[in-house]
Amino acid sequence: MQNPSDLYSLEPGAVGDDPRPGVLLVSLGAFIDAGGVQRILSEHLLSAGNAELVATFDVDQLLDYRGRRPTMVFDSNRWSEYETPTMLLQRLVDRDGDTYYVLTGPEPDFQWERVVAAVRELVAILGISLVVTVHGVPMGVPHTRPVGLTAHATQAALISDVHSPFGRVQVPGSLGALLELRLGDAGHPAAGFAVHVPHYLAATEFAQGALAALNAVVDLTGLNLPNDDLVARAETNRRAIAAEVDDNEEVRGVVAALEQQYDAFVKGQERPNLWAGDGSEIPSADQLGAEFENFLRTVSDEDADGDS
Repeated sequence: MQNPSDLYSLEPGAVGDDPRPGVLLVSLGAFIDAGGVQRILSEHLLSAGNAELVATFDVDQLLDYRGRRPTMVFDSNRWSEYETPTMLLQRLVDRDGDTYYVLTGPEPDFQWERVVAAVRELVAILGISLVVTVHGVPMGVPHTRPVGLTAHATQAALISDVHSPFGRVQVPGSLGALLELRLGDAGHPAAGFAVHVPHYLAATEFAQGALAALNAVVDLTGLNLPNDDLVARAETNRRAIAAEVDDNEEVRGVVAALEQQYDAFVKGQERPNLWAGDGSEIPSADQLGAEFENFLRTVSDEDADGDS
């Protein structure tokens, strides 16, 4: 492995004699981020505070530009703008003045182990006490019920009271998951939350999921994170979804069926999990999701025609 230290550059004076320990929230993508949960949360935190740049990563070594081409602007007869990909470690303070960090950027295409080693170096340099990740996963649940989540951690005591609907499963890897695994191997605490996003909303914004993630991070870390703007955004998002549902009788039936499945599980009916059938005529979660996705696509097309 090449020297991990060569992957990042510390800002002058960013560390000094006082490393200012704190929690690190890693926002470098996942195998999926349904509802944009991770993106919305990191954007909210960075916009709500005065972020101080601590370190910059050399993304030129890490990204496949032809696989996901950065945006450029062509203005009349010249190239005028280039959206430079960045991977940044920034320092913030919560509403009580406690320090925490946010690492953002595109998930690296290459050199995962080296990136993990580099982040572990920064964890040691800054005295990071806990590393946390969040992202959204699509689930067969209705948006009208409390947002659930699956917690995972390097130490069971960090999430002892959180129930997981999963057993042993195999999923595509991610940089965040590998980082948590390697931190655990080294005995350093790390945890994460997979927020359950209604699968018919997986490709759209689900701000309620980001708010649930923020609350989970607060409960875990004790940080007093700003939430006012995110609460307002989640409410606006909720009303927009509700309005689309209320305007379509067929979709109301779809959501009602998902609610029935969810409520039956919560009441403790004899099912192995939330998505198992009970012999009734309720459509499957995939059928319901497909119907709702078609509905949302129709609404989007109508909106586009109206705007033209």
